[in-house]
Amino acid sequence: MRPDTPADHVDHIAEAERLERTAGLYPEDAEHLLLQAAAHLELADARDRATTLYDRLISPSAPHPPENPTLIRALKAANLWEYGHEAEARAIIEGVRGTAPADAAPWVIVAEALEAHDELDQAHETFTQALTALLPSTSADAGAEPPYPTHPLLFGRHRVRRLLGAEHDAWDGLADRVHRSRAAAAGRTPVPLDELHDPKRVWALGSENPADLRAEIARLQAELGSYREALSRPFPVAVLHWPATELTELLTAYPSLSTEYPSHETHLATIESSLRELSTSGTPNLGIVTGTVPSYEAFAASEGASPGDSSLLPLYATTLAARGRAAGWPPEVGGGCWCGSGRAYGDCHGGE
Repeated sequence: MRPDTPADHVDHIAEAERLERTAGLYPEDAEHLLLQAAAHLELADARDRATTLYDRLISPSAPHPPENPTLIRALKAANLWEYGHEAEARAIIEGVRGTAPADAAPWVIVAEALEAHDELDQAHETFTQALTALLPSTSADAGAEPPYPTHPLLFGRHRVRRLLGAEHDAWDGLADRVHRSRAAAAGRTPVPLDELHDPKRVWALGSENPADLRAEIARLQAELGSYREALSRPFPVAVLHWPATELTELLTAYPSLSTEYPSHETHLATIESSLRELSTSGTPNLGIVTGTVPSYEAFAASEGASPGDSSLLPLYATTLAARGRAAGWPPEVGGGCWCGSGRAYGDCHGGE
């Protein structure tokens, strides 16, 4: 888990405290908000306070049981190890591995924690255990791309095996195919994982040959592309989407918003065209948030404003995004359309 706010010029303590206050206002989103707060505290090197938040989330006395307690324990273990609580961290990591979570994220966190502390054999064992649990036994040799959340496991295992000097196996081949496919889809020249994960490539940084340095920069840029989506991202630029029934209810209650939303079809077309314009202009991290009338009315009340005030709509969209409600745009290749039609994006608004 990483903060959603940009890393530059952020008072991480103040941001953590803001997120804790927001969690008190929106208890249904408290888990997401408190995990973000803990991440800010880690960045501020207030790791003991971050641990307190993790403990608060998984405490038996917590108001709501956590949705993903295994993820929280994995984050707690990684954090503990960073400020000297190695024995406790190892015990938690063994517990996480013992539960064999069906979600890739806890596996990634504990495996990378082991790798970061030079426990390469244990990291390799953890990456392998995760892939064995999450992917079919035949998937390494099959042509289909594995689920997106498993990609960091494939890349991490490949990286650790290169450090260990292990011979390539089927999982390594799959990792390289996935890496090349992602690079091609992003319009980048694919760099083989063997080059990215070569333990000796850092030696090139000491070279006086400009060609060596340019090659190393290209490798580093490609590696950044591979892992960028696993790192912190700012809040997406979120566009507000109203499903048909919600929009009808909204306009019935607040007719003044009809100028903003002449029809549902126009509303959907405007969303797609706005996002495409933003994308063309180079705006990163675009997303869509889906509104509901009760949620919007509650937000208006919290702002002391009228729901019929159209200037409130973008603030509502931003708040939903800040609460982790944004879905990335465009959808993944082959994914369903954001409008909820049930059709593939490419056959719906993505094909217009």
